[in-house]
Amino acid sequence: MSKINVAIIGSGNIGTDLMYKLERSELLNLTAVIGIDPQSDGLKKAKERGYQTFSNGIEAVKNNPDLAEIFFDATSAKAHLVNAEVLKELDKIAIDLTPAAVGPLVSPAVNGDTYNAESNINLITCGGQATIPMIHAVNRVADVTYAEIVATISSKSAGPGTRANIDEFTITTRRGIEEVGGADKGKALILINPAEPPVLMRDTIYCEVKNMDAEAITKSVNDMLQVVQSYVPGYRLKQELIFDEDKVTILLEVEGAGDYFPVYAGNLDIMTAAAVKVAEEQARRILHVEEEVTN
Repeated sequence: MSKINVAIIGSGNIGTDLMYKLERSELLNLTAVIGIDPQSDGLKKAKERGYQTFSNGIEAVKNNPDLAEIFFDATSAKAHLVNAEVLKELDKIAIDLTPAAVGPLVSPAVNGDTYNAESNINLITCGGQATIPMIHAVNRVADVTYAEIVATISSKSAGPGTRANIDEFTITTRRGIEEVGGADKGKALILINPAEPPVLMRDTIYCEVKNMDAEAITKSVNDMLQVVQSYVPGYRLKQELIFDEDKVTILLEVEGAGDYFPVYAGNLDIMTAAAVKVAEEQARRILHVEEEVTN
């Protein structure tokens, strides 16, 4: 089967975890990992696995534009503002794993196939990828007027990029709750938990709805649960939904696959799994177009 060449910009926790997941893709061929620190664990591991490695950041893309058709940006929101311009000038597809929100906000379980022709796709945040599908599931049957989420992640799974993006996390996740999840108004919080042993990623979702129907909401949420589990197997409900008058509360837990970080790092896992899912949709489109041109 033909594959589309891809590369990763950012050799931190998220970029390195993504590298392992891309190795299992039947549609994506990882060619290079690009960082800024030649001694980073991510670049060392990429080199050990036979990939091209660069430690001069976006300059590597400028100097080697033929590395890939799709570039995953796993740097920071501030860095992506620069990277996005370069990738656009080179006519490359950017899958943005930072909360920069340059391109449309996408959750593969909700609107992943809607934007497969875009040149820059934003994956919101780890908290957004975990909670927005559930808000959408409630909204499509009950009309969510307000949604609030609290994402709790282990301190050990929060690298420098994540910590530098806290403000952007709250802003972009709120936008995603409203624009993708469908809530009239949203709010997002993130907690970095230093507990030992490290805790799994946990998310609390609180929705106020106009049309309360516990049975319909429960079915819609369970249907969405299966969709997300198709690419994030460790995604699950902690307990049954809690209903109180016009309010519904959903408690989630995300266990990682343990590809790079231990399983407590579900926040890495849900972002990198979503990135692969979206990129594979892009690859199918590219391969289909190439096939049509050939024929």
